[in-house]
Amino acid sequence: MYLTIMEIYKMKKLIAAAVAASVSAVALADISITGSAQVNYTNVDEAGSTPDTNKFTQETALKVVGKSGDTSMVIGFGGAAMDANSDDNTGAEVSTATFNVEDLYMTTNVNGVAIKTGTWDNGDNELRQSARKAGKFQATTKVGDFDLSFSTSSAGASAEEFKVGTSLGGVNLSFNQKNAGEDIKVSTSMAGVNVKYTALNSDSTTSDKTYVELSTKVGDLDIKAAKASADASVAIDGNSWMSDFEDTSGGAYDLTADQDVTAVELKTAMAGNTVTFRNIKVDGVANADTDVNKLIVTRPLASGATFEATYTNLDDYGTSNDTDTLDLELRINF
Repeated sequence: MYLTIMEIYKMKKLIAAAVAASVSAVALADISITGSAQVNYTNVDEAGSTPDTNKFTQETALKVVGKSGDTSMVIGFGGAAMDANSDDNTGAEVSTATFNVEDLYMTTNVNGVAIKTGTWDNGDNELRQSARKAGKFQATTKVGDFDLSFSTSSAGASAEEFKVGTSLGGVNLSFNQKNAGEDIKVSTSMAGVNVKYTALNSDSTTSDKTYVELSTKVGDLDIKAAKASADASVAIDGNSWMSDFEDTSGGAYDLTADQDVTAVELKTAMAGNTVTFRNIKVDGVANADTDVNKLIVTRPLASGATFEATYTNLDDYGTSNDTDTLDLELRINF
């Protein structure tokens, strides 16, 4: 059987296309790009004679991962440096968006030991704000039923941490020895109730923080209650479901030393929406307690974006700082 010149030409084109497709697939398979973007419109109705504020804010994040075997290189862009904020009735722009590298680290595996080195954010929790350090190194492995971890950074011995975690009888335990204290975490589930305990203990006097959380489900209703406590010399500055207590910028509520926070959350699905109600109580100093009620309605849109409306009523006793805030958010994750 002899092939015509036209048939040979067609076969060459098919082979070339197949090779090109396979090469492209191989080249693209080791690179992944994920990210998120959101825009918020916020109206704050201030108490007394203080003028109301209206502004738009944008936030963008981008994560690029290059992978070869068990080794990955991660570059994270975004954060505050990429936020573009509109004017807040002052007639001046608050900030200008720039492109900033935040996280930059490598992960790999050496003889069963997971290695992570570079710069990354350790994340927020209910008691403390996140921190990003350069020159970080972390080694993690498993010995029997125990997860072991050692980490440090360019700060040297003062940044060294030794962590051990395990599970005993359905109770998850974690102990992290730090330079000037230790972190203890315990979690379990009993009779349908999830229990979580976190303690950030410091060697300094009156400088400990603790967090206790109970959560369960009753029918279609998710219920969560928690309390975060701080000793007389420290302040809760975490950013979590309870609220943003990191600092006074970006709408955060700044706590002082010895203030405790109690929060209750009710969440359910309703007509295609997720409806959440939160009550947050802050034990103040000098009789300046604070009571915050939040109503949050979240709905996925057909366009692939998510819309969220949050109404917040803040009652700050003994001051003129009472506010009613409406925040409308449109976000996408990809």
